[in-house]
Amino acid sequence: MAQVTRATKALEQAGVAFELRTYEYDPAAPSIGRAAADALGVDPAQVFKTLMVLADGKPACAIAPSDGEVSLKRVAAALGAKSAAMMRGPDAERLTGYKIGGISPFGQMRRVPVVIDETALLWDAVFLNGGQRGLQVMLAAEDAVRVLDAAVADIAA
Repeated sequence: MAQVTRATKALEQAGVAFELRTYEYDPAAPSIGRAAADALGVDPAQVFKTLMVLADGKPACAIAPSDGEVSLKRVAAALGAKSAAMMRGPDAERLTGYKIGGISPFGQMRRVPVVIDETALLWDAVFLNGGQRGLQVMLAAEDAVRVLDAAVADIAA
């Protein structure tokens, strides 16, 4: 597995301290985030999933704990939009340059607005996808918010 991705390069260029963690990716897992948390031996609430959405028809990124659901209504509100919907998988892959299951909020092909669930700030460190299936980056949530210029909001359902 490559240890250098566009995501890790983006973090390095931003001067962010992070650690890489790898695990065996299982595309058949009922919850990819929970499977990652189990494989890494951490609380699923500490592993965050990257969801690509359309807010009023415009691409955006929502980052939420892997063990919960996301309220698209709350995502829309956090992004100043009237509505939000999940982006189709092929569209998300094309926009981000990453494969489903390996979409990182860092180093995407096109910069989009980002909202991260407020629970991220409860952890000393969070896990986010590192730009490849089976690769997670562990970093301070505050660094993720800063690098992504993310809004912080309660987006859990």
